[in-house]
Formats: sequence, structure tokens, C-alpha cells
Amino acid sequence: MTASATEQPVPFATASQARSLGDGTFTAALRSEWSINGHPHGGFVTALIARTAMQVASEHEGINGEPVSVSAEFLRATSLGPVLLRTDVRKVGRQTSVVAVIVEQRGRSCVEASVVIGRVPAQRPAWVDLPVMPAEPPANALPLGEEMPGVGPSVFRLAQGCDVRLDSSAAAQVARRPVRPAPGTRDRQPPPRMRLWVRPRNAEPDLYFALLAGDLNPPMPLLIGRPGWAPSVQMTAYLRGRPVPGWLRIHVESRAVGGSWFDSDATVLDASGQLVCQARQLALTPGP
Repeated sequence: MTASATEQPVPFATASQARSLGDGTFTAALRSEWSINGHPHGGFVTALIARTAMQVASEHEGINGEPVSVSAEFLRATSLGPVLLRTDVRKVGRQTSVVAVIVEQRGRSCVEASVVIGRVPAQRPAWVDLPVMPAEPPANALPLGEEMPGVGPSVFRLAQGCDVRLDSSAAAQVARRPVRPAPGTRDRQPPPRMRLWVRPRNAEPDLYFALLAGDLNPPMPLLIGRPGWAPSVQMTAYLRGRPVPGWLRIHVESRAVGGSWFDSDATVLDASGQLVCQARQLALTPGP
């Protein structure tokens, strides 16, 4: 095998597939190309959990459907390297089933999650209120992984496996460059809000990649001048539709950044404008 071949990142679908040990436990490797600043990416871990739950479902009579909800508590930071996933079927029902998944590393529980399995809607919602975003990133959107404070290539390793673009206004806030205020807002600081576009390299987005997209944005405190690692404490994501091929569009906003905490709400649309994922999380704010 050549050196160039060994440097190719493992595709998302392969990297997020755990190996069954045959007794309800699974093993997987948290790889550097799906990490942020040396830490396994939380959205990737969530996708790994959901895919593992579906592996359990495929072997269990009476469980049908796809993951429709993942709720995870991040108890300890995971590290790059092998993990053990323990699973438990908590409910088997006609409409919904529930599989619990615990991610362990070095004998300690790091993430405890509950995955609800049901039917992802195939039809458009009867009512919906969605952000308005272009189907593709504008020409001035910045590819994440370029050199800029907090999200350079040595930090944002996910750029190896997926193409991520950040809108120019948020990119300017991250870089602490002056942003022209909108008419009527005087000199107020823009609210912590981001728009991003993402697609996997050499593949098309699926339900599991939509989960990753729901946690893809740089930490919201970056937008108000508080850089640093912002570990997730709790995240809940809902899968609302199967993405069509093309770019996923992500609208993220925060309601409050205060004390040790901040919240983050992400809405993910596919190339057709369909709602495919919603994710809300509570995380620790970096800095004093």
C-alpha cells in the first residue's frame, strides 16, 4: 500500500460502523479525521450511536424503522482510539422501539444515549416554519479547515471527510473582523447565529450524516469572542426526513450564552429544502 493511500480518510459510512461482538456489545475506533481539536466530534459519536442501535434492531425481531430521535448525555470526554459500545433493548413497540447505547473507553462510561426507532416521515409536514437559505453555499462562503482562528486545518479535522462552508458574516465574527451592522441595528453586536452548508466527500448525505450535520458548527461563543473547547453536556436530535443528494444547509442560533453555559439550536435542511434534522444541545462555555 502506498503512503498516499494510507493517508486517505476513512469514509463516514465506514468510520461510523461498529463491529458486533455477538453479545450486544460492539467495538469501534474514533478516528482523527472525524475529530475537532484532537477530540472526537460529538456529532460523529452521535451518528455512531444511532447506527449501532440500528445494528441491534436488525437482529431483533419486531423492531422496524429508522432512528427518529437520539438523546445523549456526555459524561466524560472521549479520546481518539477504540471504544466499546454496550446496548440494551429497552422497548419493542408497534410505533416506536427504544435502544439504549453506552459508549465506554478504558472501562469508564463516556456517553449514555437513548435511541428511539420509528418511521421517518416520507411526506412533507402539514405545517413547518423553516429558515430561508440558498440551496448551495454562496461564492463568498468560507471553507472550514482554512486558516482562521479556532477552525484551522489542524483543529477542524472533519474537513478531510466532508466539505463545510461557513457564511461570510459568521466567518467575520469568528475572525473578529468588523461586521457592518444591518440597517436599523446601529452598532449592536450581531446575534450568535450561523449558516453553514455541508456534504460528505465522495458520497451523498444520509440519515446518519444528517445527525453529524446537526452538531457541525463551531461553538457559538466564538461569535462573541470566547474561543476554546466547548464540550457538549447534553444533546437531543430529531430526524425528520431522509436527505436527498446534494448540500445540507444548517441554520444555528443560540438563545443565551451566560455563566458556564450556552445553548445551541440547529436546523438542517436538505438540497430540496426539506427539514431533515433538528438538534438542541447544552454545552460548557469556554473562557472565564
